Amino acid sequence: MLIWLKALPRDARDTLFLLLVIGWVVLPQVNHLPWWCTLLAAGMLLWRGWLAVVSRRLPSQWWLLALLAVALMATWFTHRTLLGRDAGVTLIVILLALKTLELRARRDAFVIFFLGFFTMLTNFFFSQSLVTAAAMLVALLGLLTALVNAHMPVGKPPLLQAARTAATMTLLGAPIMAVLFLLFPRFGPLWGIPSDAMSGRSGLSATMQVGNIATLALDDSIAMRIRFEGPPPPQQDLYFRGPVLSTFDGREWRTLQRRFETRFSTGLTGPAGLQVAGAPVRYEVTLEPNNRPWIFVLDAAARAPAAPGFDMAMSSELQWVATRPVTDLLRYRAESHTQFRYGPRSAPAVLPEYRELPPGFNPRTLELAGRMLNDPALNAGGTMGLVNAVLQRLRTGGYRYTLEPGAYGEHTADEFWFDRKEGFCEHIASAFVLLMRAMDVPSRVVTGYQGGDRNPVDGFWAVRQSDAHAWAEVWLAGRGWIRVDPTAAVAPGRTGAFERLQASRGALASAFDAVTPNVSASLRAAWEALNNAWNQRILNYTQSKQLDLLKNLGFESPSWEDLSYVLIAIVVLVAAGGAGLTLWERSQHDPWLRLLAAVRKRLLQAGLQLAPASAPRQIATLVTSRFGGAAQPLADWLLKLELQRYSRSPHSSLAALQREFKQLAWPN
Repeated sequence: MLIWLKALPRDARDTLFLLLVIGWVVLPQVNHLPWWCTLLAAGMLLWRGWLAVVSRRLPSQWWLLALLAVALMATWFTHRTLLGRDAGVTLIVILLALKTLELRARRDAFVIFFLGFFTMLTNFFFSQSLVTAAAMLVALLGLLTALVNAHMPVGKPPLLQAARTAATMTLLGAPIMAVLFLLFPRFGPLWGIPSDAMSGRSGLSATMQVGNIATLALDDSIAMRIRFEGPPPPQQDLYFRGPVLSTFDGREWRTLQRRFETRFSTGLTGPAGLQVAGAPVRYEVTLEPNNRPWIFVLDAAARAPAAPGFDMAMSSELQWVATRPVTDLLRYRAESHTQFRYGPRSAPAVLPEYRELPPGFNPRTLELAGRMLNDPALNAGGTMGLVNAVLQRLRTGGYRYTLEPGAYGEHTADEFWFDRKEGFCEHIASAFVLLMRAMDVPSRVVTGYQGGDRNPVDGFWAVRQSDAHAWAEVWLAGRGWIRVDPTAAVAPGRTGAFERLQASRGALASAFDAVTPNVSASLRAAWEALNNAWNQRILNYTQSKQLDLLKNLGFESPSWEDLSYVLIAIVVLVAAGGAGLTLWERSQHDPWLRLLAAVRKRLLQAGLQLAPASAPRQIATLVTSRFGGAAQPLADWLLKLELQRYSRSPHSSLAALQREFKQLAWPN
């Protein structure tokens, strides 16, 4: 392949290299671009590459106008606008690919370079992960290599030479970029994330549809990372509260109209009648962006989590919610109590919505509820006796926790209790709550995350999307709402021993894990620790951390204006120092100039007066005219000295010329 590329004319070789770099820039966005945009851009790049290889003429302007019109219409029909992030990225990719079809002159190449740099930045609109950053660093080096190569118009310089120059430029610019990263004022996130699409994957949603998903694919991506101050609670107490689902239409669970209490900041008796006991658990959460306003805390947090720039309120159902969605990495500190009581203590204060059932659904479940209510042994234990009876049925009735329950029909609870007897946590929690409501027990479904695993490399606890969970809450007179996890009755390892169901994996991955399980686990832990360091130190480098940096430098109460002043001062000082160093190096410490000055000095001793600005070729002419053939070796050496300075492929190095200088015979 490399030999074939070297054999191509320079224009064809450089064009193919540039097209390859453009393809690399666009590749990470394939999942976010419309399918037609990906196919059209790929087709235009392949077309341009074929034209370069076979040395055919580029298409006419009419072809380009037609393709542009098609792209504009397709963008409009896809996004219903030509503005905004998604439509804008689609258009910039199409324009970049179109521009390659009129790549005729260096000016066109420069336009493509800068369109490529802009397209490279748009990758961060969708992902700011470490993998994306690494891929874009490679793209940056590729674009810089192509740019440097375009400034070498003579001959056919190797791409490796341009790549070395580009890498040197990147290294020289790295300190400047580090200073800008540390000190450039940050006013807020520059971009967010796309709306999530979690259908068929584990994770959280504002609603819960029971029975529509036949197979659940576990998503092992990180939802949040936790760092506890002190020993963490036991696994069975790690319930991170999310949306509470209280209304059911026969197929879908939804939240009640949100009602928020006044923001709470002091004391230990909070909203929703919350009363806590025992020592608090203090921890710090790094929440991945999810485009939702939910703030996940360990049940239950009486005080609002501390997150700079976010206002939060607690709903009447004990859920903390921010006033705006989390569209960027968010870090907050929280304090929770695993021992708590909340909710009304008397029955009239309980909303009737927590007892409602949709008419015409699950008749066998209603019949089961009637039989249990008519059982004197069960009624003797009150509401808690009914709860324990249902849990005992789950333990001993042959029910199974699975990721592949199949698609449920209209009567989801009936199918679970009597027919299938299997499902994942949504099925189990929904069927449990419906049965409790059928016995006139106020109950509801709570969603969130349960569990987590500690990374031995950095000590952070990782809570994954696969840890998304649904459990139930029932109301007891005199006690309020209590948590009941029916999934734990079916599969105790899900919450106690923290045993997760595993989605099917590829044969290669399964074989690797089977042969080297410790290596696989260690590599995964190291990679997640590296990602966590990226999140904590790079993505979560906020304005507050910038101001803390200024405090460490001696500022008493720094502001963003102080950041600007410090940044401007550093830029001015570095620019002035760089300019002065360049001038000083060129005039005093350039080895080539020093060698030429030594020549002038020796010739002055021989009686030949030279002008200070005489070039080596001029000196060679003067030497041969003054001293004749005896000075020919010196004249040849002077010509080689000039070539070493100005030729793109000099035959002699400066060190070799310095050695020859010492061996020259000088005329008298």
